[in-house]
Amino acid sequence: MKIEGKLLLFMAVFGAIIAAIYWFTGYEDGGTVMLIGTALLGLMPGSYYLWWSKRMKPRPEDDPNATIEAASGVVGAFPHSSIWPFVFGLAAAMVGLALVFGVWTAVFGIVLGIAAVLGIISESRRGGNI
Repeated sequence: MKIEGKLLLFMAVFGAIIAAIYWFTGYEDGGTVMLIGTALLGLMPGSYYLWWSKRMKPRPEDDPNATIEAASGVVGAFPHSSIWPFVFGLAAAMVGLALVFGVWTAVFGIVLGIAAVLGIISESRRGGNI
């Protein structure tokens, strides 16, 4: 968490410096406010990450002498290849095409999406391909 916190705080300082330079050279309010917002987007999570990193035990990513095995963790099971994510993507595309061709394609897309969700659920419960 220390690395991420330092990176985000660096981005906040960079955004604040650029906002100050932009304010004094551009005299434009909108861009200055957006750059200040950018600085705050780095400051808020960066300070939280640094605050949290002092209260938690160090991660292997924070230890320069750590090995790859220290950060591996538990390796779980991965699902088999499946057609259902592709079918779900087709359903989403058909629902999107309803904006162009009309509501009738959304009906087919929703039916196809329900079938894809049911296929994913039944496949994950059986533990393999259907």
